Amino acid sequence: MARNISRKVFIIFLFAALFFVLAGSGIYKKYFRGISPAIFAPPKDIAEYLPEDTVPSEAINETNFPLKLPDGFTISIFAKNLAGARVMRFDTFGNMWVSRTGKGAITLLEIDRGTGKVLHQDDIFNGLRKPHGLAFDPNNPFLLYIAEENRVRRITVYSDDLGEDVLSLPLGEGHFTRTIGFGPDNKLYISVGSSCNVCNEEIERRASIIQYDIQTKISKIFAKGLRNAIFFVWNGSTSSPQDGLTRLTANNGYKAQNEMWVTEMGRDWLGDNLPPDEINIIRDSSINSEQNSIPNFGWPICYGKNIHDTDFDKNTYIRNPCMEPFELPSFIDIPAHSAPLGLAFVSNGTHSIGSGQAWPEDYWYDLLVAYHGSWNRSDPIGYKVVRHKFDANGNYQGVEDFITGWLVQEGALGRPVDIIFNSKGEMFLSDDKAGVIYKIIYQSGKPRVGDKSNLIKVKTPLPGKIVKSPLVIEGEARGNWFFEASFPVRLVDGNSKEIFRGHAEALSEWMTTDFVPFRATLEFKMPDTASGELILEKDNPSGLPENYDELRIPIRFR
Repeated sequence: MARNISRKVFIIFLFAALFFVLAGSGIYKKYFRGISPAIFAPPKDIAEYLPEDTVPSEAINETNFPLKLPDGFTISIFAKNLAGARVMRFDTFGNMWVSRTGKGAITLLEIDRGTGKVLHQDDIFNGLRKPHGLAFDPNNPFLLYIAEENRVRRITVYSDDLGEDVLSLPLGEGHFTRTIGFGPDNKLYISVGSSCNVCNEEIERRASIIQYDIQTKISKIFAKGLRNAIFFVWNGSTSSPQDGLTRLTANNGYKAQNEMWVTEMGRDWLGDNLPPDEINIIRDSSINSEQNSIPNFGWPICYGKNIHDTDFDKNTYIRNPCMEPFELPSFIDIPAHSAPLGLAFVSNGTHSIGSGQAWPEDYWYDLLVAYHGSWNRSDPIGYKVVRHKFDANGNYQGVEDFITGWLVQEGALGRPVDIIFNSKGEMFLSDDKAGVIYKIIYQSGKPRVGDKSNLIKVKTPLPGKIVKSPLVIEGEARGNWFFEASFPVRLVDGNSKEIFRGHAEALSEWMTTDFVPFRATLEFKMPDTASGELILEKDNPSGLPENYDELRIPIRFR
């Protein structure tokens, strides 16, 4: 025992001595100063700076807060005590599931549908092997797919289901996060990083994105030559508020149905400024006739705009091995070591203008990207969310910072990871260093009503209940929710397809500011989806968006 203690003391002393030698020689400044923001604990708890989650009318963005956003945007702490928070997905009830890779857990945040605030948070799944990617089945909103380092597993949430393995994934050294998502074709896509910094892989599925057909159980390489493409999204979409999928909402000037956008981290140890990190566009070779082979983005011998990595590849070629059609260039080059992770398009079609929270038209079609931040650069870089600007035709317009302030003189207050939106245009951002989830909103001048219970209350059906036709709706609403003694009622399925439209009728005098009882009977054909939403709209004879309001209630059909 004494010998072991002496050995530990000696090792600590040796590292301390090495640290001071390197610091004195200047090597520390050149090689190690940049690592401290990434590996050391935050100098301060960012949750002490930012307000707790509030309704937009109460949110603030004062100059003494460390995080800076453009005018009109505010940020608050949506959830905290979430060490290692990575991927976020909303389920059909509007609750949020969060992967916590370092803890080996998946955490459920139960969200109040009225106020939008977190009511409870619980670790539902524990003891997992570095869980990262999350995705809900597009045909079953209660079936959650979880990507661990060595496998993809699926389990029915809100049940006693023990789950089952779907697909095994390669193990080994190197990058261990696996991100998953369903594409517009309802196939599952899995990103698998390389086993090394730079090498010739022995396992084909490393440094690639895999496509897996849930029905046939057949998998194939969808794209390769991607060193560590951790996050991806389909063009012209934002994360679905219900299931984390990407839904087509705008074209953005590209073939949105067949194009996946991915962030990729370049290799290390080529200096402070090489190679660039990247945003790449992957076109499905099985759909695009002009591309008959598996898209190859060049790693390990190429990077960026078809640049040959001669530091690694010493072979001599008759022609540049990195030129098309052999290797594809990056779409956007990002400063080296920025470590881009989550990305999301700002849509012009998914945000509720009536809530007063629609983003400005200037942001439509733009791509927001989380730069996790460097660890091996002399001067740290990244630690921010960046806005890549596009016009309506998909033309790239440039780049600018969207959220900054995590990187401070003493280190890093946090490291942004994943970005998703809900149907109200509220943006959510995970931070695995600070252990929080932020909520970012835009205030268009009209505060959104947070808790609708002061305007309308529904007694039946309750959220999450199974319904059938005819569906009877009963409740009470303020008199100004009605016009001519009624207000619109809609029922949509899990794909937002309308299956009923009608009106709820006041059961007493409606020309008052008091609550008035109402009733509606909905007769409809049962949809194919397992869930949907009941939407009660405030009657708005003026048609003006600022007078619009609604209450959404998640329901189940089976």
